[in-house]
Amino acid sequence: MTLAERARRGLPGLWAGALLCIALIATPAPFAMLATQDAGRIVGRIFAQEAYLSLILGVAVLLLERGAAASTQGGSRLSGSMLLALGAVFCTVAGYFGLQPMMAAARAGEGSWTFGQLHAVSLGLFGVKTLAVLALAWRAAANPVNPVGPSS
Repeated sequence: MTLAERARRGLPGLWAGALLCIALIATPAPFAMLATQDAGRIVGRIFAQEAYLSLILGVAVLLLERGAAASTQGGSRLSGSMLLALGAVFCTVAGYFGLQPMMAAARAGEGSWTFGQLHAVSLGLFGVKTLAVLALAWRAAANPVNPVGPSS
């Protein structure tokens, strides 16, 4: 198995693990220990780092999936795994880079949406992204594109 194939099969699992750790451990902990305002700043920083990590991993997975599809099909094609990765990248861009400025404005009393409404949309996008990455990890682990050796 080539290094690219190992990365194609392993990166989605690492990405899914990071998202689950953030959702289940890293973000609830500050709210359990600190004042809400302080915890919110810490969690905001965590999600800022997660957004950039998700963009990097999403692009890497897209490139690896495209290369795998091109090598097996003789040309480029859009696969289900590529759609899942694109969906996760879309959720990152919309959820963090799109909604974050609106959330800051809502905290300042500006805009037509409340902070709570924007937070709910952001949470929903993070949930959809997590589900997409979990499905991507499952597909990558279950369906090798380039199996090594003869099938028996």
